[in-house]
Amino acid sequence: MTQPLSETSDSYRTAEESTEGHPGSIPVHVAVIMDGNGRWATRQGMSRSDGHRAGTDNIRRITRAFAERGVKYLTLYAFSTENWHRPSDEVQTLIELIEYAILKEVQSLHEQGVRIKHIGRLERLPRSLQESIRKCIELTKDNTAITLSVAFNYGGRTEIIDAIKAITADGIPSDRISEELVRGYLYTDGLPDPDLIVRTAGEMRLSNFLIFQSAYSEYYATQVCWPDFDEAEVAKAIEAYGTRKRRFGKVEE
Repeated sequence: MTQPLSETSDSYRTAEESTEGHPGSIPVHVAVIMDGNGRWATRQGMSRSDGHRAGTDNIRRITRAFAERGVKYLTLYAFSTENWHRPSDEVQTLIELIEYAILKEVQSLHEQGVRIKHIGRLERLPRSLQESIRKCIELTKDNTAITLSVAFNYGGRTEIIDAIKAITADGIPSDRISEELVRGYLYTDGLPDPDLIVRTAGEMRLSNFLIFQSAYSEYYATQVCWPDFDEAEVAKAIEAYGTRKRRFGKVEE
């Protein structure tokens, strides 16, 4: 049986509270833009679908690698609201792969103490996938080793718009709207801001990911495509983070 990962506490913190930013510190929350599946597949002489399959197979390994390094929250950007504009066969493959991954991996992740969350809109997804997501969230809701949030049908601008709509629907007057209140209406309510955002495959952009939450995140980009992002690459990303001095707009005394 797979050995469970060490347990962690689950408490809400802003980026400033997550880590002090001292050299050598470990990020509490890492978010990853999993890029490069298609390019990886092309280099291997494979189809883009093969690349997405290899990327999906990498999720459990990387979740464990970050957990073993002391990371308490991991958020993976799997499918954006803009990805619906890709070729229909590729979109269908991505949807099928996430459902396959849930069926194949959820029990193992559960045994390792991984709590699974979804961020994004569920309603456009196939009904069977919606139900599978809800079941794995329910199954793992009490786990405490690491929280794995999967951003599927997620967009940062859409998230903010949905928050504004919900605040308006609740009749909250403008003088009561604060940063803290808005946080409570985001998909990530209850999660700390990401300390470190990693992007694979060499691109240098956020791609509509965690726009509100990443105001003071540190960034790390690697040329390595997501299917090849392994334990050694996890170590490099965390070591790079450990060299940063986070000031959050303040001047060091």
